[in-house]
Amino acid sequence: MSGKAGFIYKEGAQILNWKKRYLAIERDKLAYYVKENKKDKKGEILLRTIKDVKRFREYKGRKYVFGIVTTTGRTYYIQGSDDENVTSWVNAVNEAIGNKVAEPAPVVEAPVSQDPPPRAGKVTVADFDTVSVIGRGGFGRVLLVRKRDTKKVYAMKVLKKAVIAARGEIEHTRTEKSVLSKIDHPFLARLYWSFQTAENLYLIMDFINGGELFHHLSQQKRFPEDRTKFYSAQIVSGLEYLHSNGIIYRDLKPENLLLSAAGNIVMTDFGLSKEGLQAKDSRTATFCGTPEYLAPEVIKGEEYTKAIDWWSVGTLIYEMLTGLPPFYTEDEENMYHKIMTADLVIPAFFSAEVADIIRQFLHRDAKERLQDPERIKAHPWFRDINWDKLLRFEIEPPFKPKVKSADDLSNIDREFLDEDVNDDHDPEAPKGPVAPDVFGGFTFAGK
Repeated sequence: MSGKAGFIYKEGAQILNWKKRYLAIERDKLAYYVKENKKDKKGEILLRTIKDVKRFREYKGRKYVFGIVTTTGRTYYIQGSDDENVTSWVNAVNEAIGNKVAEPAPVVEAPVSQDPPPRAGKVTVADFDTVSVIGRGGFGRVLLVRKRDTKKVYAMKVLKKAVIAARGEIEHTRTEKSVLSKIDHPFLARLYWSFQTAENLYLIMDFINGGELFHHLSQQKRFPEDRTKFYSAQIVSGLEYLHSNGIIYRDLKPENLLLSAAGNIVMTDFGLSKEGLQAKDSRTATFCGTPEYLAPEVIKGEEYTKAIDWWSVGTLIYEMLTGLPPFYTEDEENMYHKIMTADLVIPAFFSAEVADIIRQFLHRDAKERLQDPERIKAHPWFRDINWDKLLRFEIEPPFKPKVKSADDLSNIDREFLDEDVNDDHDPEAPKGPVAPDVFGGFTFAGK
């Protein structure tokens, strides 16, 4: 039986779902691949580490499952196609490791659960089944997960501690969790739980599956003015709430704005936010943000106030109407120069009202910039917005994404969906232990 190979289903080690794999008994190991050509290897089990092979009557509701028990104490759970297929695999592995082959292979009862039970009042990664990869960032991945008891889907942000520490982003990560755990607003992302393991940090949030605003703008090139106004009003409402709670957002851009299934804005990613700025003129000075949306005072390295977020609003409104930010160039230094000095060009098709509010948002003197929420909401461009109804979702969104269900993935980039949820290996990622108290207090459980 040595040299046996064929497709099976294998349960992941850390993310407990099942993936189709091409399993092959090789000279000194049992290797598994994505495809039959063996070009995309996903892992291996050294034959010398295999202690036992067990055939199970049933495992987690699945039939035709066998387990490969290793000397490290781990059991690899593998599902075959039928009784005959499983028997042949069990016998082949036993033969490869020098065990006596029994015909037919004995059947035993599988453990009731291989998952550690969650502690009372808390959740762990074992409380979720992973459905798909839906995003990737500099510190880790975003996964679509389903909670095992309620079957509800969430977005799970998985951040690698070693990467965060190596890149000096510990404070930003703490801030993101801190902001998410405090905010409660219709147009801001909601955090349900956060927790950690020795290697990773986990944030469990709503799965917003209407797609990024960036995706829709890229497809449609530009939005009509009424649609732009609707999104802008929801962003204004979200920023007013953040500012009233002493938080500067600092990273407003289309990539951080999602659409709900109903077509409403959801602001996400608070890693660059700054807390504790309660006073109207509270200032900070950290240079951060996305180049296209930076206010002049940030580029100059000056101290700045919450007014920088309103500059970004003006930039975003202009981009939604035209397809590009007002001072955009591919050369970053030239773009910074234009943000600080170039004339603002208003296209002829802009209404007088939207042209005026953009000019006021993009005033280079922060003291003269439009930044009072009450004045913003009273501006003629927003005259037809009922702000109370907006907060209650009583205004029909001008565009509704094509979403069939709560777990519909049609608006997620195919690049992410094609990733293997069990393959989180990044050879270039920093490695090494992180002091256990670095992320102390990270655990959170919402209402």
